[in-house]
Amino acid sequence: MNELIVCLGFFIAAYSVIANDVIQTLGTFISSNSKTKWWYLWAFAGTILTLTLFFGWYFNNGDVSYGRLSQIPLPNPLPWWYLLAPLSLLIITRFGIPVSTTFMILSVFSSGQLIEKMILKSIFGYVLAFVAALLLYLIIAKKFESKAAIRLMDKKKQKPYWLVAQWFSTGFLWSQWLIQDFANIFVFLPRQLTIYELGISLIVILSIMAYIFNVKGGNIQKIVNQKSNTQHIRSATIIDACYGVLLYLFTILNDVPMSTTWTFVGILAGREIAIKYLLEKKQLKTTYTLIIKDLAKVNIGLMISILIAYLIQFLKA
Repeated sequence: MNELIVCLGFFIAAYSVIANDVIQTLGTFISSNSKTKWWYLWAFAGTILTLTLFFGWYFNNGDVSYGRLSQIPLPNPLPWWYLLAPLSLLIITRFGIPVSTTFMILSVFSSGQLIEKMILKSIFGYVLAFVAALLLYLIIAKKFESKAAIRLMDKKKQKPYWLVAQWFSTGFLWSQWLIQDFANIFVFLPRQLTIYELGISLIVILSIMAYIFNVKGGNIQKIVNQKSNTQHIRSATIIDACYGVLLYLFTILNDVPMSTTWTFVGILAGREIAIKYLLEKKQLKTTYTLIIKDLAKVNIGLMISILIAYLIQFLKA
């Protein structure tokens, strides 16, 4: 029975985390390469995932979470009610709400003190991302995001180095996101995996990713598509590079898990305000409304995860 709960927990967590969070890192990549065959994009992302996973496993003695599960023990046996967290995330994902998978999945395994650290780090991530994107785009928006600039960004006319830059920035961002979020995917599995467990889990994850790429991101992709110019190569490259650098900084800061969703939403919010302020001031009010809605959506996940964590603590008693 315990093995069944472990396997179900891993599969549901892997699907819901990837379906909800993968668009943060690959959403602009999918948008700007919508005419490229999906399996090319999947092969590219799958290769980076495989290398990142094996690197972490090999150099961390079987720990693929890069130390982010070191403070989160795996109960043995694992009670059935731990499945409530990934199941709730799965349902929310189907509605296209970009919630924080870190809070949804890890909070039920974590102590109250660790949850506080996760929340503080995530809030700091949102604020830093918002300010960094706002300042960056106040400087570059007129050159890269104006209507005149967008007309020059047709993919067929795009300079080759921008195409190369996008694939490199996406690869860097994707690897940094994986280092942060492998903890959410693998929290139901032993903290040190055997080579057999690693291989099976990799096949499951790559299969889920194939489905996500085949449906071009699903409902969560709409969050990205609503933002200005995300379908253009140069815009997507700059977003990915900015996001990747921020995640790298948080990776070296400490090994406390954090919500990458909050960082992603912060970048899009700061970017959108800067673009509208400089180029389309009449749409600023609409932009503020959109940003508030996005922030409200990620807070839904925080509230639900806290409620589930308290429910599980009650069931433990």
